[in-house]
Parts: sequence; C-alpha cells; structure tokens
Amino acid sequence: MTAIRILAPQWGNNDVPAAEFIDRVMAAGFDGIEMSLPDDGAEREDWLRRIADAGLDLVVSQWQTVFHSEFHAHRAALQSLLAQACAARPLLVNSHTGKDFYSPEQNEELIALADAIAREYGVPIVHEIHRSRFSGHPMLLRPYLQRLPQLRLTADLSHWCAACESLLEDQPATLDAVLPRVRHIHARVGHAQGPQVPDFRAPEYAVELAAHLAWWDRIVALRRADGDAVLTITPEFGPAPYTFRLPYTQALVADAWELNVAMAGLLRERYS
Repeated sequence: MTAIRILAPQWGNNDVPAAEFIDRVMAAGFDGIEMSLPDDGAEREDWLRRIADAGLDLVVSQWQTVFHSEFHAHRAALQSLLAQACAARPLLVNSHTGKDFYSPEQNEELIALADAIAREYGVPIVHEIHRSRFSGHPMLLRPYLQRLPQLRLTADLSHWCAACESLLEDQPATLDAVLPRVRHIHARVGHAQGPQVPDFRAPEYAVELAAHLAWWDRIVALRRADGDAVLTITPEFGPAPYTFRLPYTQALVADAWELNVAMAGLLRERYS
C-alpha cells in the first residue's frame, strides 16, 4: 500500500524560526515539511538537523529561479539550486523550471539538466505545474509530455483553473495524459478566476473542492496501482495575495496555516 505523507508548507511562514515552525508542524500532525532551503550554509544545516532530529520528511521546493527571466541566468541558478537541494537528500525536489516564453528547446535543456542532477544525486526532481513556467497551460505542457517520457510532475492544478478559466471539465484527454506523470501534489483548491478559493470548506466552493478531490483521488489510485512506496502531498494555501485581503483595511479573510491544517485533516481521513 502506498504511504501518503502529508507535508506542511514553509511558504508563508518564512519569518518563523526553525524550532518554532517545527513545533507547529509536529503539533498539527504533519509528516514532514516542504520548504525552500536557506542560502546561508549554517542556517541551512540548522534546518536540516532539526528536521532530521524531529523525524520529519523533507521535500525541497526550488522556486528562486523565477527571479531570472534571462535564459542563461535562469539555467545557472537552476543548476546551483537543484544541486544544493539534492545534496540535502530530501524525498524529492519540486522544481519551478523554465518559462512560458522560453523556446521549447530552451525548456527541454533545463529539464535535461534537472534529469542529470537527479541521476547524479539519486534524488527525484519533479517539475511543478505553475503559471508562467513551461507547464503554465495544458497546451504548453502537452508537447513536452509527448517528447519526454521521463518527465515527472507536481500537480498544482489550481494554476490551470486560473489559466483556463475553468475546472478543466472540457479537457479530459489532457488530464488522462498528465495525471499518470504526477509524483507530488500541491493540495490547494483553485477556481475559474484564480488559484486559491478563500476557504475550501465554504459551501459556495463545494464544486471546486469536489473537482480537485477527484483529481487527487485519481493520482492516489494511479500511484497505488503502480506500487509506489510513497506519495507526498503538501496542502499549499498561501499567504497574501493568494489569501485575499479586504479592501482598505487589508485584513486577511482567512488564516492560510489554519486552512492547510484543515486540508491535511481532510486528506488524512480520505486516504488513510
């Protein structure tokens, strides 16, 4: 039976010290942490030691390359950051790879670079479905799936809801092609006009929640059918502006950490 490991996102909690954040993670019952590693070597080692001492799983999320729009700068950053991430020996690395405005040849060069680093370190690298990346729209991604049978993905399908202004009801063939490639899930619920509903438990978002759960159910079933030992899922409701603010007062309409804890509970009950 495939073990479902539910991870806490450090995104949105970057100002919380390591010891305090790990205490929160353990108190909430998460199995591990998904985070971007600090650039500072001593701080990075402190985080890794504390995570190991707590017996928590780790997924490293590499997203800093998004700050480099020029291809060669992006490539150099990707090479350095993926090597640093893999050296930490996480369960896997989630990579924000490429740009939607790079050529297919450039994006495939970056994917090949990631594959080489993954082989060197023996750590899987998966590529996140995310707006503005090479996977930012279904029709951008489909040609890569056809050319790259080894391509493995993180499913954050909330981004495609926004990109396609839909719950993907009209794209069953795309989902059939994509879902078998998924090795990691970002469990955030999007809607036709954005990547995050204000509160997935609200009755007005029942249709959106049901759509996302159906996709995640299929992924879990596929991984179990293939006999995978582990499938990782990170509830990933994010900070502002993902979490809405009220106009004028700027008060947050929800607590992202509380939403992630609630989603973890739903997933644990559903897949236990």
